[in-house]
Amino acid sequence: MGMKLAGVMAILMFVTGGIFYWYYNDTQERMGILHEINADLEVAVQNNEEAIKQLNIDNQKAKAQIGKVNNEFVDIRRQNQVLADKLTKNSIGSLAQNKPVLVEKIINNATENANRCFELISGATLTDKEREAKDGKSFNSECPWMFDRYKSN
Repeated sequence: MGMKLAGVMAILMFVTGGIFYWYYNDTQERMGILHEINADLEVAVQNNEEAIKQLNIDNQKAKAQIGKVNNEFVDIRRQNQVLADKLTKNSIGSLAQNKPVLVEKIINNATENANRCFELISGATLTDKEREAKDGKSFNSECPWMFDRYKSN
């Protein structure tokens, strides 16, 4: 009976040892996989943080650009109002009937100035008169707002 008991104990110890060996190897394998996953997650977190920083920078740039565009719209609305006020103030039709030569001269000068505005917007270089202008009206009466743009250059 002692021998049988020793044999059973040996088998139990062998089976228990095998189970512990399998459990240890399985646990080590899982830990290796988890370490790889953890490393991948750390890289992903770092990439996300960099992306968030870049998005914040891009967002600030976009806000600045929107502010600039809004300011330009305000300027355009102001310029349109000046033009509307000019047209409301003067009745071109009745003035043209009474003083056609004067109206023709005014319209021709305004057309020439407006064409020059388009040239300037397209990148034309300034004339001496435009470089020496002291204010927007002497710069170009049809686009006086451009004086500030070129004055700062």
